[in-house]
Amino acid sequence: MNRLTGKVSSIEEMIETIRNTPELMSQVTHWQTIAPRPASYADFPATIHPGLRQALADKGVERLYTHQADSFRAAEEGRSVVAVTPTASGKTLCYNLPVLNRILHDESSRALYLFPTKALAQDQVAELHEIADRLGADIKSHTYDGDTPPAVRQAIRNAGHIVVTNPDMLHSAILPHHTKWVKLFENIKYIVIDELHSYRGVFGSHVANVIRRLKRICRFYGSEPQFICASATIDNPGEHAERLTGGPVTVVDNNGAPSGEKHFVFYNPPVVNKQLGIRRSSVLEARKIAAFLLKNDIQTIVFARSRVRVELLLTYLQELVRHELGAKSIRGYRGGYLPKQRREIERGLRSGEIRGVVSTNALELGIDIGQLQACVMNGYPGTVASTWQQSGRAGRRQESSITFMVASSNPLDQFMIENPRYFFERSPERALIQPDNLIILLDHVKCAAYELPFEENERFGDEPLSELLEFLAEEKIVHRVQGRWYWMEQSFPAHDISLRSAAQENIVIIDMSDGSRVIGEVDRFSAPTLVHEEAIYIHEGVQYQVEKLDYEEKKAYVREVNVDYYTDANLAVQLKVLHIHKEEQAGLAERRFGEVTLNAKATIFKKIRLRTHENIGSGPIHLPEEEMHTNAYWITFGEQATDGLSANDLQFALLGLSNVMVHLAPLYLMCDSFDIRVVPQVRSVHDKQPTIFFYDRYPGGVGLSERLYELHETLIAEASRHIVGCGCLSGCPACVGPIEEVGLTGKPLAVKLLASLKGWR
Repeated sequence: MNRLTGKVSSIEEMIETIRNTPELMSQVTHWQTIAPRPASYADFPATIHPGLRQALADKGVERLYTHQADSFRAAEEGRSVVAVTPTASGKTLCYNLPVLNRILHDESSRALYLFPTKALAQDQVAELHEIADRLGADIKSHTYDGDTPPAVRQAIRNAGHIVVTNPDMLHSAILPHHTKWVKLFENIKYIVIDELHSYRGVFGSHVANVIRRLKRICRFYGSEPQFICASATIDNPGEHAERLTGGPVTVVDNNGAPSGEKHFVFYNPPVVNKQLGIRRSSVLEARKIAAFLLKNDIQTIVFARSRVRVELLLTYLQELVRHELGAKSIRGYRGGYLPKQRREIERGLRSGEIRGVVSTNALELGIDIGQLQACVMNGYPGTVASTWQQSGRAGRRQESSITFMVASSNPLDQFMIENPRYFFERSPERALIQPDNLIILLDHVKCAAYELPFEENERFGDEPLSELLEFLAEEKIVHRVQGRWYWMEQSFPAHDISLRSAAQENIVIIDMSDGSRVIGEVDRFSAPTLVHEEAIYIHEGVQYQVEKLDYEEKKAYVREVNVDYYTDANLAVQLKVLHIHKEEQAGLAERRFGEVTLNAKATIFKKIRLRTHENIGSGPIHLPEEEMHTNAYWITFGEQATDGLSANDLQFALLGLSNVMVHLAPLYLMCDSFDIRVVPQVRSVHDKQPTIFFYDRYPGGVGLSERLYELHETLIAEASRHIVGCGCLSGCPACVGPIEEVGLTGKPLAVKLLASLKGWR
């Protein structure tokens, strides 16, 4: 302890201080210490260029970690590779070594690097430049993204050995203009895909199709590149890499990197009402822990699951440390911030000028933000893989680190807090993609037809295309001449297709407080709940009120305000069954999977007071209804299952059971809780029976609800264990939901429905 400042002098001393702080330790339900791990090395393979070996030695790399050496050998043997190791384990060398080695042996060789974000791409180019300088070799590597000046773009196309970009740029600016990239496509030897685990769900399904288009263009120019992928730990890295790249892949997962001692702390906020099972807000508890760390000068990253929570925590922490550290020493980081702001924050973290950052999962990826010592998660991040990724942002240089996971009241968080063995002993989730989703596939077939004509009987991935091409011909988008299908529309298809969201356009947020300036953006499906008129939009800790949402022009106009509340909107959903693909008896009920259509409308918004989180008012939302066609898994309860239940009881039972199941579903799906939604219906439009629907929140579905249909029995067993094992009397936010939602009998009623699913009576 520093006698002058009263602050701890090291992270180890901080950990000991926390252990001796009863106020914190009384809420700690589990403290896992993960022992430090020594490095496991391998010698440099004989085929590595001597200049490259010397450049690495100058940088302090005398030997390779085992996974780096194995990845290099597999690539040298002509195989595609996926390296699967934790955060900060040196995955970069797994692809930089074979790529640089090939270019040093053959100057005409080219490589394409894909990163999910611009920040990662810029990080990578800085590292490549450093190695090239040490080599004294003329290896040209450049980022090619929306910020690249036009004059530089031509030089990259003509002379870039390594082109570093993101899938969006590949999709909209490189593939459609492949004739300008002849040198790259004729000589491309490697395609590198970093952060492979982030290509899942909607985004991953789009990217798999972009890669199908990329391989098709490579074949046209006579090249057949290998893939080198890098991923965080997931359950199915080989299968996922093969689905994404469309070819066989060798998995390298023998991690040889060292790591420091890691302390992983599960923290459950105190119960403030035992009867109702209500706990203190996880936001307020995360604030308390983060402030304790920051005031002791421990550089800390705080993760929150939503934009609103990030901005709330940022506001609270800036207030708490304003006098000691200065408000600007704590910054926010999330999607919607402009690129210039994000780069400035990344630099501040590396230099140590910024002592704390509050982020969504945007900083979960391997952007170089230097040495952080502690991580605080406000709520379980949703997947085992993401939790390890976020925790891995602290203690990156072999020293000790501490991670706090502060549980919220939702059932998934409480499940994790009560079952630490499940978290520490279970393999991470499976990454799911659905490249053959009809809506996504059709979009990319259009793009591919624009890029090159389709031959008769040509396949796109595993899909025969004759029916799709016939449909596009009827729509006058392509036409057939002598067994070939040619693009015939005037428009440029890639421009209108977003890889990132269901909606094709984002809503731009314009601050009118002093002139007009763009401060951020939200996707169209989130706009009705985030930027409806009178909503409070929080950006970098500053509150703005939405004065006008222009849906047609895709603009939200906001003005800075100073109020003591934020807003939260309700969404009403109507759902109808279109077609049943699979069905099976399940006890006294039936489980089904099929296609549905739903209509969603934002109805009212609530005003919630800052700090106390009490409801202080509400108002209506006047916006048009959105319609979507997607896939769903649903459970239909027969008469025997609901025998003796009034309509009111039935509503509470369905709501209680659906609350638990939708929160536990992400245990088995590598998805955000927003990606799978639930609608309980006392009398479904389809067959007038009580039903619980789980649907993919994306047009056409991405395989989530189908996976839940397959896991039906496991999900029901887990829901039963969770509800019965909860210590509350009649229901609480940690199981079936709060009493004001499910009534005083919500818990026993949900148990009765569960019993019918298992065939109990």
